[in-house]
Amino acid sequence: MPHLTSRRGLLFGTAAVSAGALLTACTSNESKDEKPAANDRPAADDKPGKHVTIGFAGPQADHGWLNAINDNAKSRAKKYSDVTLEITEGSNDTAAQIGQIETLINKKIDVLVILPADGKALTQVGLKAMRAGIPVINLDRIFNTPQAYRCWIGGDNYGMGFNAGHYIGEKLKGKADSRVVELAGIDNLELTKQRTQGFDDALKNYPNIRKVARQAADFTVESGQAKMSQLLQAQSKIDAVWNHDDDQGVGALRAIEQAGRDEFLMVGGAGALSAFQAIKQDNGVLKATVLYPPSMAASAIDLARALGQSKGIGGLAEYEIPSSITLYSAVVDKDNVDQYMPTGFR
Repeated sequence: MPHLTSRRGLLFGTAAVSAGALLTACTSNESKDEKPAANDRPAADDKPGKHVTIGFAGPQADHGWLNAINDNAKSRAKKYSDVTLEITEGSNDTAAQIGQIETLINKKIDVLVILPADGKALTQVGLKAMRAGIPVINLDRIFNTPQAYRCWIGGDNYGMGFNAGHYIGEKLKGKADSRVVELAGIDNLELTKQRTQGFDDALKNYPNIRKVARQAADFTVESGQAKMSQLLQAQSKIDAVWNHDDDQGVGALRAIEQAGRDEFLMVGGAGALSAFQAIKQDNGVLKATVLYPPSMAASAIDLARALGQSKGIGGLAEYEIPSSITLYSAVVDKDNVDQYMPTGFR
């Protein structure tokens, strides 16, 4: 089965990306028929090519960011006439999501894009797909082993926390005995731990700042309101708040308004349209948000298509797509919010 052999070779081949890779140019004394040493494999582009069936499996879209993930994947797939997207219903139940992915594997689709509800719990089904010769694009929540995916693409959770801490640190620089509180996300997710670690590490650079309290919410409006209320009741003096998620931030802002507190600044997370609009109006405590772009799902479709067509990425000399891609968590405040406004999710 030569097709299967080449496919397995594609899955487990190396794909390191070197920023210093140079294309070897021809000099005047070379033969015109001599080819350069650079990669001649075509890069993926918008021109129709080999048809690729992509399976997409993610959690239930019960959250603004997750809904935006699905929307980004669907809209990008529609852009390509040579792509068929088979998207599952989505589930936060581990067993249900595994069953949905196994159905896609049994259909023998060309490439799988998986955003696992729990990366650790779904590692085995990622391995199953890879061993069946179906390359996996692991989206955001990472599997326990790189053997379970061909390429990982996702956000920088540590960088998200670090950039939030740096922004707050610079705003409170020189203000003695500054106190900050943290409204985290779901504590049993590794991404929440990484965001908190980045935030704490950034604050170490500002000896005038202390983190005096932390509450974990559930990425929902209701939990954000309840947990923020607890923080406000417990802390009579606050100089800054970092909230991990703009959806739960809607509830946090309600709690702040109800408490009549406005003596501090707040930094959000993810990049919701409502957060951008509040930042632009600049008439409340929310002054910035740190991006965690759902556009990564559109990029995952691009990568899956390139992989299914055995193409590389434009601008890179490597023959294959990279093994991992980390998105940058930019800080959006009133100075650059207009630039990012079109990317805000609802």
